[in-house]
Formats: sequence, C-alpha cells, structure tokens
Amino acid sequence: MESINSKLNANSARFWWRLPVINRRAWTWEDTNSHIHCGQWWQHAVIYQIFPQSFCDASGDGIGDIKGIIEKLDYIAALGVEAIWLNPIYPSTHEDAGYDVTKLTDVDPRFGYLGDFKRLLELAHLRGLKVILDQVWNHTSSAHPWFQESKKNRSNNKADWYVWADAKPDGSPPNNWISAFTGENAWIWEEEREQFYLANFMPSQPDLNWHHSEMIRTLLNQSQFWLELGVDGFRIDAVNFFVHDRKLRDNPQRGENDAEPDGIAADNPLAKQKFCNSFCRPETLEKLTYVRQLMERYPGTVTLGEVTLCEDSIELSGQYVKDNDRLHLAYNSALLEDEPLSAPMLHDIMKKTLKHFPEGGQCWMVGNHDYQRLRSRWTGHKSNGEPYSKEFYRMVIGLLVTLPGALCLYQGDELGLPLGKVPDDIDREDMQDPYGKCMYPKDLGRDGSRTPMPWQSCRSFLGFTSADSSWLPIPDSHKTLAVDIQNGDPDSLLNTWRRMLIWRRAQPAIISGDVVLHDPHPDVFAYTRRYAEQTLLCVFNVSDKATEYPTNFPHEYQQAHTHTVILNQDQFQYQNQHLLLQPYGAVYISHTEV
Repeated sequence: MESINSKLNANSARFWWRLPVINRRAWTWEDTNSHIHCGQWWQHAVIYQIFPQSFCDASGDGIGDIKGIIEKLDYIAALGVEAIWLNPIYPSTHEDAGYDVTKLTDVDPRFGYLGDFKRLLELAHLRGLKVILDQVWNHTSSAHPWFQESKKNRSNNKADWYVWADAKPDGSPPNNWISAFTGENAWIWEEEREQFYLANFMPSQPDLNWHHSEMIRTLLNQSQFWLELGVDGFRIDAVNFFVHDRKLRDNPQRGENDAEPDGIAADNPLAKQKFCNSFCRPETLEKLTYVRQLMERYPGTVTLGEVTLCEDSIELSGQYVKDNDRLHLAYNSALLEDEPLSAPMLHDIMKKTLKHFPEGGQCWMVGNHDYQRLRSRWTGHKSNGEPYSKEFYRMVIGLLVTLPGALCLYQGDELGLPLGKVPDDIDREDMQDPYGKCMYPKDLGRDGSRTPMPWQSCRSFLGFTSADSSWLPIPDSHKTLAVDIQNGDPDSLLNTWRRMLIWRRAQPAIISGDVVLHDPHPDVFAYTRRYAEQTLLCVFNVSDKATEYPTNFPHEYQQAHTHTVILNQDQFQYQNQHLLLQPYGAVYISHTEV
C-alpha cells in the first residue's frame, strides 16, 4: 500500500487550505418517510455562544456590552462559525444573569440600547453571521408587570398567566415539587393573593402558565418583535419546563434501581424525584406547535431548545425536534458525562443519538454558561488522574467539527480556558450565581464558566475592561491563554479551531451528509460521512497510546482524488490494512468521485 501512503501524504494537513472544494448550489436530504427536503443553514451550523456581560466591555464599567461584541465581530467571523447566540440582553433584575426578564422587547441599559443591537445585527449580517437571541419563556422576573398584576387578586386580566395554587388544609405547599436552584419546595407563598405560585428555579422567577392560551399568544407576539428586526432565530431556555401537571400531582420518589437523571448533580435534592409532573410533561409537545407556527412566518429562522435537565435528555430532545411542527434544533446532555472520555462511550452516545434523531435536529454542546467548560468536561483528567493534554483537546476539536448536526461553541472554549474555581479564583463573597450561592459548598455553581474573556495578556483585566474592576474576577491561569498570545501560535487551540472550522465548511459530507457508524473499538471511534460525490472517513484515537485500527480501503481510494487531513500525527500511515494512529491522533480520508 505504498501508493496510497505517498499520495495521501502529498495532500497532508499542512496544506489543508488547498484541498479541493466541492461546490453544490443546493443540497437535499431524505427523512424517514422518504420525503425530500431542501437543506437549511441551521442543520449544520456552528453557533458561537456569547455571554454578553463577560465578552468585552466597551463602556468601561466592568460589564460586557453590545458595543464590546461589535468590536470583536471580526474575531468571531474569523473563527469560521455560522452564527452567534446571545444570552439574554433584556431589561432584568439581574439576579440570575438576565434570565429574570422584566421586559422582553427592549435592551437592558447595562448592555446598551436598542439602536446598538440593531447596529450589531446589521454588522453581523454583513460578515455572514446569523444572530440568535435567547428567549426566556418559562418564567419572568417577579418584578415583571405581568406578575405584579397577577398577584393582586384572583380575578384580574392576568390572574391565570402564572401557576397559582391554594395551600393544603394545614397551610403547607400544594405538593412535593422541588426547585432546581434552591433544593427546597418550588412553591412560594404570596401574601397579597393568599396563594402559592410555582417557581421551578429562583423564588423571584415565577413560572408562566403554558395552559393559558392568551398568555402564550401575548408572549409569542412580543418575541415576534425581534423577528421583525431581522433576528435569525431563538435559543429557547428550559423548554421542557414549560408545562406542569394540571392536577398538581406529586413527583414520585426516585428508587434505588431507577436511573440517575441527566443534567443535574446527584446530590441536588431535586434528583431524588422523578421528573414527570412539575416539568417534562408530554403536553409540552403540543405547545411547540405554536412556536413553530410563529417561526414559519419568517423563513430561514431557527429555534434551538435547551433540553438538558430531564430523565433522558437524548430521547426527550429527539421528541422535541420530530416532524415539522416542533423545534428545529435541540441540545442535550449527550456529551456531559462525568467520567473520562473513551471510544466506547462515544460509540454509545452516537448510536443512541442517531436512533432518536433520525431526521436530524441534534445540536452538540460540551460547555456553556450553565454546564461548565469544555476544559473541565469528562472530569478534566484521564482515567489515571493525569490532566488531559493539549493533544487530547486538539483531537476533541477534530471530533466536534465532524459530528452530524449543529454545534454550540461557548466563548472561551476556543481558547481552552480552564474553569474558574471557588474560592481559588473567585472569592466566596465575589460569587454572583444564585444557584451557586444556594448550593455552596456542595455545588460551586456556574460562575467558574462565566469569567470574562482574556483578550490581551499584558493589559489590566486581560483587555476585557478599562474599569478598575470587573463584574467577576479573571483567573490567573487565563493570562497565558489570552487571544493575543494564541493568535501568533499556529499550533494553539484557537488556531486549531479556526483551521478545522474553515476546513469543515468545504466538506459537503460534513455539511450535508449522512453518517455511518463503524463497529465499536476499545480505543478508536470512527464513522463515515457521505454526500453526493464525497465520502469522508473520520477516525479518532481516543486513547493516550499509539494504536492500530483495522480498515480496508476500497480500490478507488488509491486514486489521485483522495486526500487526507491529520491531527496529532507526524504523517499518514497505513500498513497491512491497518491505520497507525498516534496518541489522540485523528485522521480524515476524503474520497471524491469524478
């Protein structure tokens, strides 16, 4: 097989930008009912998530803002992503990082003005970037005008826009439902109305009543404001929490033989219950029809649902994107395993995902503002306790960019930022996250993944702000990982992301293709992507030792129209019908029919 070695090495990774591009003006896909659909941008998009208060501060008050995002649009565009997702920018009490909205049709002054957002939208579109806004439809702030009216009495126009219930005869809450944030009963007594209201998260975040059609209509009409401005879609917060059991039945207790739920720490009191009545109701699927009807009036827009905290996040999120009358995309807890990464783990995750997403709609996520960082994923250590190497994370980048579906990339994860630690990096008194404050010290909360971006290694606050302080401290370990340092290093994680994302765009098999999962292997995870003229074999050594992977190349792979890209490999090696893979090596073999 010397011929294939020599020909493939001639097109190795150092000339990745020269690899041929297969241009197809349109692509189609076939669903499980044999119906042909035209491809949409969001089905394969890489979405860069921005936590506004931590991205870039242009006003000099220590808090990131919209003008700061505008300043960094060229940086974002250079990554090779298709879209940006902004966490909430609406007027808020800011007890929970903007997820306690007081008005859904404006911009909070701490982030700027509506005119700033319109400018951001226009400039992003000029750079080919779509803009997705966070929508908080499960709850509002208790300071929201709707709730202020609703709590006055039981007969006002908004009396039933929230979830209210009488106390039991002994004065206790209506049932045993537990808050995901406080670990205490989710029902909060309102003296003025003499009833309890439901708050699945913070007491100051009353749940909206999705059994009330007028509330739903008004809520979606307000969100339409942003679609009229030209926003390209919505990320929908906590979508599986929308609907509660109308009969207010208790959640059953989780038995010893019951599986642990996804998206929540095992020692959180909520995890002791089964999630079936306070949220994760089957009626939620019916409500998604209203959402899809709104989006269909704006062709090319997308909905991305958060479905992470539930019994089985892959199975449930798959239901949320099924058919054409629900959400377009959903992300889940598929890759949030709290154990060292392995090839068998990846094989099981992919197999299950393909089963529950037969028509697409999966959006992969390995870190965000709620679920720590990519650098802390899979315990952050190998099975022997040693920290993962840079080569490991380069391999992970190569894996993530070739998975079928969309991908969310959280700000700072392209730099390989480690998680900020409490109290080493963030003093106890500097904590901002209400969940972390409630659960401390059992759970250190989410502040560690929300620290400001390090832009310039030699500037105060690493170039994030010109103020005398920032809203959260920046860990010292982030200095050597600042953007200006990684910009000049071709082998940095930042430039690896850039290289692989730009390469990804030129591969029809990744953008538009189906996936065939290879047989499980103890160390190697492999699959083939196919579309039109291109077949792309993707092979990943998930272990820290060199290994051989058996594979037979068809005769046509020996022709001149076969190319390779390699990561963590000195060269492409194929001997005796085996790929030779270095530790954490990744190999992509692209064959194009001509």
